[in-house]
This record gives sequence, C-alpha cells and structure tokens, in this order.
Amino acid sequence: MQDRNVPARHADMTDPALSADPWLRDLSPELVAHLQAMSLRRRLRDGERLYARGDAAEGLYGVVRGRIRLSVPTPNGREVLFVLFEPGSWFGEVSMFDGEPRPQDAHAIGDSEILLLPRLRFLALLDEHPELYRGFTRLLCRKLRTVLDYVEDALTLPLAARLGKRLLQLAQVYGVDEADGRLIDLALPQDDLASMLGATRQSVSKELKAWEQQGWIGLRYRHVVLRDEAALARMVARASGLPEP
Repeated sequence: MQDRNVPARHADMTDPALSADPWLRDLSPELVAHLQAMSLRRRLRDGERLYARGDAAEGLYGVVRGRIRLSVPTPNGREVLFVLFEPGSWFGEVSMFDGEPRPQDAHAIGDSEILLLPRLRFLALLDEHPELYRGFTRLLCRKLRTVLDYVEDALTLPLAARLGKRLLQLAQVYGVDEADGRLIDLALPQDDLASMLGATRQSVSKELKAWEQQGWIGLRYRHVVLRDEAALARMVARASGLPEP
C-alpha cells in the first residue's frame, strides 16, 4: 500500500494558508526551517478519513487546502459535528501533547491537503526550543476561549440566538456576496446545524423557516443565504443582553 505521507517539499511553511496563525508567524526563520524539514504532506479525497476516534496521535496538523470536519458518533448511530477547520487552521495539539487517543473522527470535506508535524520529532524540537511553547500557549488559550464561549451560549441563550450567532459566525468565514444576500458557501445540512447546537433538526428547521418568512434568510439545498444580517445581529444582541448593533 502506498504511503499517503510525502515530504512537504511543495507545502511551504511560509505559505499564507499555514503561517497566518501567530504561533507560526512569530517563529524565527531557523525554527521554521526545522519544521519544514520534518513536515509531511497528506492528500485526502472528499469524505476520506484522516483519523478515527481512539487512534493514536500522529502529531500536529495544518490545513493547506480543503476543509476538515471533526465529529463524534452517538450511541444511536448518529454523527454529531464538532468543529470545522478551514485552510490556515492548526489542530490535533491536545492528543499530541497528552498522548491520549484522538477524541473525535476527522474527515475531509472536498479534496483536501494537510500538513503533518510528526509527534515525537515535534516534541523533541519543543524540548530543544522552549520558546515554541509560548506560541502554543496562545493557540490553546484561543481555542479554550472559543469552547468556553460555546458553553456559555448553551447555558444562557435560547436556541434562536445560538442559531443566529452561529450563522453569523459561519458567514464571516465562508460568506460570499450575491445579489440576494450573503451566501454561506458551505454545504450545511440542517442535521449538521442541529448537531453543532445540541438541538433537534425539527427545532432548527422551525427557526429557519420562520426567518425565511420574515425575509431574514433564504434557504437553498444544504445552504443558507443571509438576507438581513442586521436583523439577525440585533436578535442575538437582545438575547445576549448586549447593546444592539
């Protein structure tokens, strides 16, 4: 069987898709060269699995192109979408550091390319250059802040506000301006939206249809168009107890 990992000679660590994150951007050219020398490239087809829940940690991943979705299975056989990683995202650091098995499944969305920094070689480099830990502290704190925001929303906001907030966030990353609004250019079945929010598909569908009737959004097959972002933002602000934009 052919090894899917190939030396990353053509996946430049200084490529904007990889180096935008502060942890890598602030490194010295010497350290970037060390990372480049150890890095491996992996190409994935649409839907191909990068790793499964329970797998041993290979290392740290960076998304060069395409997208990676992390999901967890439920006891009844459903899949719950956990998070999406777009180009420029780095992930997999928790299992890389603590050595525990991967807690989610990871699959490609569209043809994708990822960069792998192998665990043992990367940890050895960290020991040689402790200044690398400062960048990772920022990376972990940023992700922890995001998780805490999600927990706070789940505990304090009604479903409508959580759904509206998530759509606005997705539009910031995947939004494409069109004549009738801002398309979230991401295949987004209502099952995925519901699982991201810990809600049922029926409750999410009810909110979306109500907003469509109000002219706030448009619904297409597996896609959402935001037609009145200001109205959504005001609704979210009111529910969050924040000043309306």
